[in-house]
Amino acid sequence: MKTDQIVNLSRRRFVAGSAVSLAGLTLGIIPMVVAEQREAGPGIAGQAPETAGDFSPNAFLRIDANGIVTVISKHLEMGQGTYTGMATLVAEELDADWERVRVEGAPADAGRYNNLFWGKAQGTGGSTAIANSWKQMRKAGAAARQMLVQAAAKQWQVEVGEITVKSGVIRHAPSGRQSGFGELAELAAEQPVPESVTLKDPKSFTLIGQRIPRKDSPEKINGQAIFTQDVKLPGMLTAVVLHPPRIGATVSKIDSKDALAVKGVREVIRIPSGVAVVADDFWQAKLGRDALSVSWDESKAFRKSSAQILDDYRQLAEKPGLTARTEGSAATAMASTDDAIEAEYSVPFLSHSAMEPMNCVVRIDEAGCEVWNGEQMQTSDQHQIAGLLGLEPHQVHINMLYAGGSFGRRANPAADYLLETVHIAKALKPGTPLKMVWTREDDTHGGYYRPLYLHRMRAALNGQGEPHVWEQRIVGQSILKGTPFESVMVKDGVDMTSVEGAANLPYEIKHIQVDLHSPELPVPVLWWRSVGSTHTAFAVECFIDELAVKAGQDPLAYRRKLLRNHPRHLGVLNLAAEKAGWGEPMGRNRGQGIAVHESFNSYVAQVVEVSVRRSVISVDRVVIAVDCGVAVNPDVIVAQMEGGMGFGLSATLFSELTFREGRIEQSNFTDYRILRIDQMPEVEVHIVASAEAPTGVGEPATPVIAPAVANAVYAATGKRLRQLPLRLG
Repeated sequence: MKTDQIVNLSRRRFVAGSAVSLAGLTLGIIPMVVAEQREAGPGIAGQAPETAGDFSPNAFLRIDANGIVTVISKHLEMGQGTYTGMATLVAEELDADWERVRVEGAPADAGRYNNLFWGKAQGTGGSTAIANSWKQMRKAGAAARQMLVQAAAKQWQVEVGEITVKSGVIRHAPSGRQSGFGELAELAAEQPVPESVTLKDPKSFTLIGQRIPRKDSPEKINGQAIFTQDVKLPGMLTAVVLHPPRIGATVSKIDSKDALAVKGVREVIRIPSGVAVVADDFWQAKLGRDALSVSWDESKAFRKSSAQILDDYRQLAEKPGLTARTEGSAATAMASTDDAIEAEYSVPFLSHSAMEPMNCVVRIDEAGCEVWNGEQMQTSDQHQIAGLLGLEPHQVHINMLYAGGSFGRRANPAADYLLETVHIAKALKPGTPLKMVWTREDDTHGGYYRPLYLHRMRAALNGQGEPHVWEQRIVGQSILKGTPFESVMVKDGVDMTSVEGAANLPYEIKHIQVDLHSPELPVPVLWWRSVGSTHTAFAVECFIDELAVKAGQDPLAYRRKLLRNHPRHLGVLNLAAEKAGWGEPMGRNRGQGIAVHESFNSYVAQVVEVSVRRSVISVDRVVIAVDCGVAVNPDVIVAQMEGGMGFGLSATLFSELTFREGRIEQSNFTDYRILRIDQMPEVEVHIVASAEAPTGVGEPATPVIAPAVANAVYAATGKRLRQLPLRLG
């Protein structure tokens, strides 16, 4: 599909690529870094799409005759700032003019664009975009710079060492000659690609570490940014799907007469996930769906309520689970104490509820299948679609557009909404483009939720008031079971994503026992922003506060003692406390709370101030400290800390999905509440200066806010709230 065939997409070029076998695919929410991959070069084996005269030294950039530098981002831009980060890494080493740098999404091609932490797989997730690209993209820029300098030296007949590059201009000071990148692009393309490059000393950085403007902001502000919903192809039809009212229900009978009578409705198609109504546009398709009559067979449908699930989990928590971590002799040490502290924490099912609900555009013809999508898991989705259509993976061409958020939802190993679109498209006339659209209600009811979890905690204190025994039992569904990642990330039955943040408990405690029950339910579950830490940080950091109070000690001082051998935890903890004025008098019905947590190799501490009046919790101020290694773009980091905290604050105060007799009770933002703009607190973000390699920032702020708020509520009211969302009275 050529660019000029797509309405409103003149600024974006779409390209097709091929993928490698899915065999051995590894997705590390806790990154599993292969040494030789970490040191991988700039991808010179592949060539980015180019036109005649473009200089494309590797798979990650090209320079045209006008001197425009286009960075090819292998990672999805879904609001987190990835395009800006990728461009910054390349432009820094290239010494490009930032104003003349553009970014476009890479094709689906794991051979060139794999996530270096995931093996032979392309995708975005686990807060790995900048972390896995840190050296790779810089090497790409450095290689291009070296070739441009070689071209200039050859053309001017001067020594390479006499040439400098700054802001897209190549200069030879002794002779006064200078050229822009575009003037040397053709000659640079003839130079040998360097086998190795020397990267800049961080002291020489001019872009990395600066608050430079985001590359995606202008076109998102002026409306030129292309999301899936913006795609319009000649002859395109639109579909909506009627899904079963309960998980496990199936279609028994369809009466499509009234639906087909709706103006614009073309077809009613039964697919595995429900019944699709295809029409000329979305509204006609929705009206057709409203008129559709479907009888459902619910004989095998899920019918439990959230309360029943929680009761079942409590029974499971009465007995030991599979061991996730054991140190010392927790059971023996606990048996010798007569003063154990116990607590139970629970969190509900949650929806991802991205601003852009699930959608996809597909066209199937004799050449294969082409997809337009806010694409997060290229390799996995490519293989899933190829398997459904009986194609080779390289016959599935995926065009990566912007995504209006994801929070994990678009990174589904089951590729559910993409396959739904393909099922409908393959029932149409070959070559017919189809856009599938979910409404907000479809998104809320459509399955794949953050699982409900229960934590049973017990501890005993020594003579100094410090915990010498820690027992934590976790009960909740496995996200990885049944996925291609199970063989790698489920060890001895323990799903690593269920226990992250608990199995790696940083506090210095002699006897530790963490175990896990992973009950099987038909409710589809998926990672949700910060994955296991969404619930483990809540349980761990609230319980630590309870132990501090039991010991009669200040929660900050208590943590400092137990983290004495963890300098990066201490660094953010102390910085947040200092900037927040920890311990200052708060006044009546007000309180401070603190929490610290490491996830995705980044360290975040938050101090929260709350007010409580008439059982209403108001979060007034949040001070965040983050240690994420080198701050590639401090402005993006601040935005991700603010946004991640706000996302977590929604779940802290409002959000929950509840089942009643197998049906989700919520439908839209009227009853699945998220944080409103007037409820956003005052936020301060402080970044720890670091020379360590960059780590994730998209997720690490999310899990810390819930325990910090709960601890602040206790300080204000004396009441312990152990269930999310937090409710008084």
